[in-house]
Amino acid sequence: MIKVTEKAVSEIKRIQGSDPSSATSSLRVMVTGGGCSGMSYKLGFDKEPPADSDKVFEYGGVKVIVDAKSFLFLSGTELDFSDGLNGTGFVFNNPNAKRTCGCGSSFSA
Repeated sequence: MIKVTEKAVSEIKRIQGSDPSSATSSLRVMVTGGGCSGMSYKLGFDKEPPADSDKVFEYGGVKVIVDAKSFLFLSGTELDFSDGLNGTGFVFNNPNAKRTCGCGSSFSA
């Protein structure tokens, strides 16, 4: 399971509201190779229906899709949104990450 905080849900809805092309899209959360720690998080809006092997979660009307391979690295992760003085953006609190980089968008498992 991937958890999405209320603050992250609000920000996702705000983005969808400001971009009509993403209004009916699902949020796709992925892990790709790369970054300074080996793997990177990717977020994007997806209009395609989920594949049979995808994991689908819904929070506050926001549908979140994770492919099976990424889910191996993201299980138990919380997606949050920070708008503090230390930076604005989505934050991944991933219990599977053994090492993270300073930017917070790269990790190793």
